[in-house]
Amino acid sequence: MRFPKVLILIVVVLALLGLVFFVFFKGKTSTKPSSGEIVWWSLWEDESTISPLIAEYEAKNPKVKVKYIKQSQQDYRERLTNALAKGTGPDIFTFHNSWVPMFKNYLDPIPVSIMTPSEFSQVFYPVIASDLTEGSGILGIPLGYDALTLFINSDIFASYGKTPPTTWDDLRSLAIELTTKDDKGNIIQSGVALGRTENVDNWQEILALMMLQNGADLSNPIGKLAEDALTFFTLFSSNDGVWDSSLPTSTAMFAGGKLAMYLAPSWRAFEILQLNPSLNFKTVPLPQLAKGSSNQKDVAYATYWVQGVSNKGKNKTAAWEFLKFISSRDSLSKLYANSSKQRKFGEVYPRVDMASLLTDHPILGSIVSQAPNARSWYLQSRTFDGPTGINSLINKYFEDAVNAVNARSTAVKVLPTVAQGVSQILKQYGIAR
Repeated sequence: MRFPKVLILIVVVLALLGLVFFVFFKGKTSTKPSSGEIVWWSLWEDESTISPLIAEYEAKNPKVKVKYIKQSQQDYRERLTNALAKGTGPDIFTFHNSWVPMFKNYLDPIPVSIMTPSEFSQVFYPVIASDLTEGSGILGIPLGYDALTLFINSDIFASYGKTPPTTWDDLRSLAIELTTKDDKGNIIQSGVALGRTENVDNWQEILALMMLQNGADLSNPIGKLAEDALTFFTLFSSNDGVWDSSLPTSTAMFAGGKLAMYLAPSWRAFEILQLNPSLNFKTVPLPQLAKGSSNQKDVAYATYWVQGVSNKGKNKTAAWEFLKFISSRDSLSKLYANSSKQRKFGEVYPRVDMASLLTDHPILGSIVSQAPNARSWYLQSRTFDGPTGINSLINKYFEDAVNAVNARSTAVKVLPTVAQGVSQILKQYGIAR
């Protein structure tokens, strides 16, 4: 018996539709978390802080196990790089926001099933979306955020009847007024810790902030805008005499109650409180250029850590599903609460929709208020990126420049060397200037 051609055609079409249906739904089911173990390398949080959230996730996803390993800061970047290169690295790992050029070849972009780039830019602060975008993809999810802020010794300000500065000119005048010296000219109390590299903690971020606010291009730091920013940074030591190389580190000086103003990220508060639990201090928004200045740009400077997924991992889908869970509003609230049991407070929420929760916090509120205007670059301190890391290499050029100006050279003479060195480093890491 012979079948009509129309019937045969219908059978063929139905078979093709069945094949498409099978492939489509098989593909859809493959986006579900796979079974197996997710290995997570992190740096900062104790396991006791993270484990309740891991337990909650595993209860909802019994086929997935998350193994959290807190790593030592020592040689972390090199160890992580070597492990990823060998294919023995973790599924999820912590990296600094400035490390994208060093790890972009190992990082898996966020799948659109987890979060599209558009959704990411709506959830997180603009600087985070900018830092983590590579090509058309986003290379990580932060669980916290931090940035420079201005610490104020409340007792010193109260005793002098002063209010915190809002501009750099105000800060400079205040710093001179709040500095006291003995009869030999030794600084007893400093108005602000600025101008040097050997004992000003986080000088890298501070100098980068000043340059960005002044409109300088950090990737090519030559010309008047960069020169003025570098010169201004050094004036506090070379000209104003409010800080010098004989003093303790700025963190120790502030903790000792002998420093009126101190610039640092929020995490330094834990170090301060450990050294002096009774110190009366708070933070206020960073000073900006005077209103009406031709170069005025309201800018904050971000420095934070991110969770990425290895593109060589066997459980990438499960890893991303877990990061989606732990970066949710509910999970971040729990993480903050858990952290606050171990120390004074948790990290700033990286999500825009959680900003109002910390607006009135005496330490974190100032960072939250300026987060929408934050920028970031590779001039960063304490990232533990090793001697060949992008931060260490770039820091050295700027450090030499600051030291040279303090030794009576000029910014116009030293910055061309910085620009040349920075250009070479950026090319080394495939960054177009």
